[in-house]
Amino acid sequence: MKLLWKIKPGLSAILFLMLLLSACSGGGSGGNANNANNEADDAAGGAGGKEPITLRLTMWGNQNEVKAFENAIKRFEASHSNVTVKLESIPTDYDTKLTTMIAGNEEPDVAMMESATLAFPLAEEGKFINLEDYLNSDPSFSADKLVPHISYYAEPGNLIGLSPGPETFALYYNVDMFTDAGIEPPPASAEEAWTWDEFVEVAKRLTIDENGKNASEPGFDPKRIRQFGISGANGWWGSWSNFVYGNGGDFVSEDGTTFALNQPEAVEALQKLADLVNVHHVAPSPVQAKNVPGTNIALQTKKVAMVIDGQWANMDLGVTDVNYDIAVLPVIKEPVTTVVGGMFSIFKSTKHPQESWELVKALLDPEGTLELNHKGVWMPAIRSWYEDPALIDKWTKDSPGRTAGYKTAVIDMLLEHSRQTPTGYVKNFNKIMDIVTPALDKVWLGEQSAQEAMDAIADKAQAQVQGRRDIE
Repeated sequence: MKLLWKIKPGLSAILFLMLLLSACSGGGSGGNANNANNEADDAAGGAGGKEPITLRLTMWGNQNEVKAFENAIKRFEASHSNVTVKLESIPTDYDTKLTTMIAGNEEPDVAMMESATLAFPLAEEGKFINLEDYLNSDPSFSADKLVPHISYYAEPGNLIGLSPGPETFALYYNVDMFTDAGIEPPPASAEEAWTWDEFVEVAKRLTIDENGKNASEPGFDPKRIRQFGISGANGWWGSWSNFVYGNGGDFVSEDGTTFALNQPEAVEALQKLADLVNVHHVAPSPVQAKNVPGTNIALQTKKVAMVIDGQWANMDLGVTDVNYDIAVLPVIKEPVTTVVGGMFSIFKSTKHPQESWELVKALLDPEGTLELNHKGVWMPAIRSWYEDPALIDKWTKDSPGRTAGYKTAVIDMLLEHSRQTPTGYVKNFNKIMDIVTPALDKVWLGEQSAQEAMDAIADKAQAQVQGRRDIE
């Protein structure tokens, strides 16, 4: 200690001892001790005395997605100079590897989760922080700023995850094929959407056999089709859920007690989809589908005129030279698009919950993942990016993955006619679908009607029904 004043000889020893004790104990006000601690904090972490923090973030995704999140992380770290984010990309076997981390008490602070598999079982074990507490108390971020159906609740009041990039479904089509056939293209707005019958008739005219006859003409050979009118309508639940919902059906009843895919509304929609294959011959069967390429190649090579696919298809289509556009899905009773997507959750074991919440907000910020949104892989999570023309331009203008019909067929549909993924509210969804999916294979193959198939497995499926997450 360096004294800055002179001490009288008779008091020097006493005063020196008192000052020394005061310095060591920190005194009543704690001023000297706090200064010492602040100096140590400054030396250790900078950032105005805040301790250095490392957050672990796990996610899956392709190179483009990982790169975009790396950009988002850089933006976050720039505004949180004491925080370092360690990104752990797990491109394959994500659930298995994350489960291993959890078993070894090495779970990350923040993790991307998939609602149909691991997220809800972990939530039921109490592994996640309830994000509603943060959402309700954060002055810069609130539920009304989010687009619909990207909030995942284990039960009402317990928010376990938020999606950074919602995805919807739409009808993609090859513009040139419609022009060559002299057919008006499908509508891009919900108000003008094709009825189901109108859709079927157009699909017939665009389904061509090896002799050049279309499916509406006499002599058409359904066993030798070289060009299909439509693909992607059946197969996985993401596609066919749009039509079940649009016909007033659901996977379980409103009170969550009853299996509902064998009810008239759902059965009618499923049968209409099967009839595309087995009655109208405008869509490939499961066997034929093995020879039909993905959406971008199918439209580019003109093997298919229209494809029902997720919004993410825009990225691959945008980098091809195919002249394509987007329309709303055909309507049975009402226009509907199902919203799907991964979520970000915060593990309760984190030592830094507030910083983890700040990271989640940064990952949902469209500015951070602007490249993904502009290329067509994702859509923003924030509502203003769908309503403010300047913000809409940021992720759609001059983008090869955003066509003329995109605004009304995708953006407006999400805001006005969307439904949450069934994985977000149907409890035990995967176990139910383990029974439903093989039964529907018989429907798509024409071996059973939708009613017969769903009735046959109704008791087994009912045994797996455990309720809904969106009701008390």
